[in-house]
Amino acid sequence: MFAVAALVAVSLPSTPAAAAPPAAERAAACSPAQVVGNGGFEGGTSPWSQSSTSVITSRTGQSAHGGTSFAWLDGVGSTHTDTLTQSVTIPSGCNSATLTFWLHVDTAETTSSTAYDKLTAKIGSTTLATYSNLDKNTGYVQKSFDVSAFAGQTVSLAFSGTEDSSLQTSFVVDDVALDTSGDSAPPADSTRTPAAPSYTVSLSSDAAGTVWTGHESATFTNASATALSEVYLRLWDNYHGTCSAMPITVSNVTGGTAGSLSVGCTALRIALPAPLAQGQSATIGFDLGITVPSGADRFGHDGSFSFIGNALPVLAVKDGAGWHLDPYTNNGESFYSLAADFRVTLDHPSTLLVPATGTSVDTPGTGGRTVTTATAAKVRDFAWAAGPFTKISGTSAAGTAVNVYSVSGISSSSAQSMLSTAKSAVDAHAARFGAYPYGELDAVIDNNYWFGGMEYPGFVLDLVSTTALTHEIGHQWFYGIVGDDEYNSPWLDEAFTDYATDLAQGKTGSNCWSSVSWASSAEKITNSMAYWDAHSSRYSTVVYGYGKCALHDLRRVLGDTAMAKLLKDYATSHWYGVSTTAEFKAAAQAATTTDLTSFWTTHRIDG
Repeated sequence: MFAVAALVAVSLPSTPAAAAPPAAERAAACSPAQVVGNGGFEGGTSPWSQSSTSVITSRTGQSAHGGTSFAWLDGVGSTHTDTLTQSVTIPSGCNSATLTFWLHVDTAETTSSTAYDKLTAKIGSTTLATYSNLDKNTGYVQKSFDVSAFAGQTVSLAFSGTEDSSLQTSFVVDDVALDTSGDSAPPADSTRTPAAPSYTVSLSSDAAGTVWTGHESATFTNASATALSEVYLRLWDNYHGTCSAMPITVSNVTGGTAGSLSVGCTALRIALPAPLAQGQSATIGFDLGITVPSGADRFGHDGSFSFIGNALPVLAVKDGAGWHLDPYTNNGESFYSLAADFRVTLDHPSTLLVPATGTSVDTPGTGGRTVTTATAAKVRDFAWAAGPFTKISGTSAAGTAVNVYSVSGISSSSAQSMLSTAKSAVDAHAARFGAYPYGELDAVIDNNYWFGGMEYPGFVLDLVSTTALTHEIGHQWFYGIVGDDEYNSPWLDEAFTDYATDLAQGKTGSNCWSSVSWASSAEKITNSMAYWDAHSSRYSTVVYGYGKCALHDLRRVLGDTAMAKLLKDYATSHWYGVSTTAEFKAAAQAATTTDLTSFWTTHRIDG
């Protein structure tokens, strides 16, 4: 995304403040373990301490995330406090320690702005997060925290819920776990699963191109040594509606059993009929409905022009940290997916042009309709648009077909300027990071986009802006080809893409690090979207601005030639894979004899 505005912040956890034990101590042997006792509350109350006998319960009125029992704090509707605590020991040799729990909040409060009732999660004396009646949801949402700073300590894990004098709020907690291991390195690509997805989609639109119905199937393979008993579909665009009026509907699931929606109705669990062993493949299918809301958004329609990003359900990723079921963020991206193949058939009125991810072929349909068939290999998502666009086309000097689709109101000179920009940008990035692999490149131009620009594989949404379009096309490499967990490591695509944009535009970033001023000790280039949603006014400044300046500084340390080789080699080694901060830091260190430890510290690049 090329951000042009800051959004309203939401409450989020602070970074644990406890000091970590020395590296030598933390590197000691550590057997992977889950150290919370009775985290699902199915074994009675021990070893939990509860403020009243009604906290751990299976009574009616709430339901468990798993099993039959859960912890129900508050829900009284008068001044009240409930607590739930357990002492846990995190072994000293464990470099990795992750606390997770599932939380459901329902409330009778009607305010959309005041936190009357609150739940605080703490470990030791550190507050991990505070939730309130403002965090109400229809199902459970998983929360996750890195608590490796407490390795070698025995600390109290505590939940405390407080209500004011009226209107109940229930904080329901279940399936609490604290997983520890001795390996702090990220899991290898081979352990990310379900792997090698292949999606086949057939949809038909209404006359306006705002309602699409049809069928989708997904074939995938379990790459993990652990049997796969379930998968999750991400229905990202349900963020743009409500759970009672969802823009994305999935029904008539085959190949598995659909469970309940969670994470604001953006995640759908599908239980497989039998556990899938390593190397085995399976297919799920479902009927799909898409209703595009009004608004010039990455999922929305601006009058007769529809933009349909993140609308196709895609498989969530499970890795060493478990299932990645992060919430949608409007501030940036939450989209973490593995490279996949798509074949998408879009039946629509012939009056509508339908640019899409991949290479498209149009064939005549029936009754004044056209069938657009788009195929794309090794892409992380699929997006399209529909409307009476004005289309111009060209070919870059290196041979990439480029199409510019403009809404009404975009001048022909602006469209031609964007075509010229797109052709030069795709070649500039390809020369630095590797040949563009997605066939054609479509750019959909509308000056009403509130977000500036948005990237999808082979398909971008953009304002009339040379810099923004160069940035979005840079995302074809950083996020598209070199993937990352966009929610937990947004800098890996935004900072790298902004750096690539500078290079493409001949900007050296000289002295840009000299203007850096941190808002707090917790502010880091490598913070997750969880942090940035709570500090949204700083997101663009730090992740985009400071991030690219850090890379310019790294280039000055390594030298231009070594930095160029580092990035091209890094892209090649992660082509269609997933990048992590730790892997990039290791690659950078291998490219120089200079110890980069202080560089990472100074530039606040953790991981």
